[in-house]
Amino acid sequence: MAEAQKEDKLANKKITTRAENYSDWYLDVVEAAELAEHAAVRGCMVIKPYGYAIWETIQKTLDAKFKETGVQNAYFPLFIPKKFLEKEAEHVEGFSPEVAVVTYAGGAELKEPLIVRPTSETIMYDAFSRWVQSYRDLPLLINQWANVVRWEMRPRLFLRTTEFLWQEGHTVHATQEEADERARLMLGIYKDLAEELLAIPVIPGVKSEGQKFAGALRTYSVEAMMQDGKSLQFATSHNLGDNFSKVFGIQFSDSQGNKQFGWQTSWGLSTRSIGALIMVHSDDNGLVLPPQVAPIQIVIVPVWPKENEKEAVDLEVKKIVEEIKNSKNFRFVVDNSDKRPGEKFFAWERKGVPLRLEIGLKDIANNSVVLARRDTAEKKTVKRDVLLPEIEKLLAEIQKNLYGRALDYRNKKIKEVDNLADFKKEIANGNFVLAYWCEDKETEAKIKEETGAVVSCIPLEQTSSEGKCVYSGKLSKRKAFFAKSY
Repeated sequence: MAEAQKEDKLANKKITTRAENYSDWYLDVVEAAELAEHAAVRGCMVIKPYGYAIWETIQKTLDAKFKETGVQNAYFPLFIPKKFLEKEAEHVEGFSPEVAVVTYAGGAELKEPLIVRPTSETIMYDAFSRWVQSYRDLPLLINQWANVVRWEMRPRLFLRTTEFLWQEGHTVHATQEEADERARLMLGIYKDLAEELLAIPVIPGVKSEGQKFAGALRTYSVEAMMQDGKSLQFATSHNLGDNFSKVFGIQFSDSQGNKQFGWQTSWGLSTRSIGALIMVHSDDNGLVLPPQVAPIQIVIVPVWPKENEKEAVDLEVKKIVEEIKNSKNFRFVVDNSDKRPGEKFFAWERKGVPLRLEIGLKDIANNSVVLARRDTAEKKTVKRDVLLPEIEKLLAEIQKNLYGRALDYRNKKIKEVDNLADFKKEIANGNFVLAYWCEDKETEAKIKEETGAVVSCIPLEQTSSEGKCVYSGKLSKRKAFFAKSY
């Protein structure tokens, strides 16, 4: 009874519109789609089965792509000796405000505090120093799927939580060129995942010196635009140079027998990607999911206004189910609940299922079914003998439409400016701004102070050679994307 009351309350809860309050809308969509909920521990979340199924698809897809490039999975401890983190000064400074420390365990105070993993460079590189001895051991390509803890003061489900899930890849190479090539390769994999699986258009670029990963030589990222015009860092890939290898003694003998320090990369994507997925595609009616990543691609809803129609409709549904099962191409469910058809439509719409199949006695008599799209709300009557190819066609169209819609929106919101007045106006209007920038840390800080905007990235593809910095007026060789960000 309690569970039924909870379902009814959830079903009847109004979703705040994006225009009313974007932040509340986002949280309402997460709740209505049953993706996650706040945990008893402040800043943490419980990922529900429907939300975790999305993560599993992301994980499965990425894992296969990683392994195609020679990457192997491993696992390293959750706890890291504090002295490891302190070895690299810039690294510890970058993470110190977010670090959780264990000082008491086993009924006694620990002789040395342990850090709860905020990232694994230090614990992994201690092992790498033993694993790498010769140039024959290179490249070393390791990934781990894990949870990490970063103490979050302003938590938001999926976007910023104290504990979150991610993958982190770490590699060692013989040369700086090989390391940079690997860092860019992984960035390309993240771009493909965003655009092909999640239908999210992203901008590949390099982070400013002020925003690069602590201890890195260079940080690459792919940036996505949310519907409120803010930027979200979808994934990052770092060229670490030889900074960490010198600290942790990751050395190898080259082919001439000379000792060299390894050149390293690290790269990662987290459950934040689900937050991006929600905010890029969803609408005021709830979640919208691209078919490639949707846990359920099709929901079959039998319609029988009268009880004596149920048997005939259920028989036809069983035939459809067998056809879909035999095709092995689609993820689907049948909603046989005793709710009214309208209630079922409403519930599955909120969960973002891309395609709804409706069938009743009239449809059976006409040898047809009705297919309803979540992305456009369009309905189409389809003959039974072409049902499977029509479903396949529609799912492909939905995937393509969602990407195209997001790309059009983003492109309309990108404004190129050459003066500070226009810069401030466009940022205030919730746009991405592309402008020349002198790449000075002080200038970056002043821009943020005056406008609230940060450098999302310096795009890897540049269309012109030089111009004047939008803030300082200094000659600049590259443009940067600026936006308010998550």
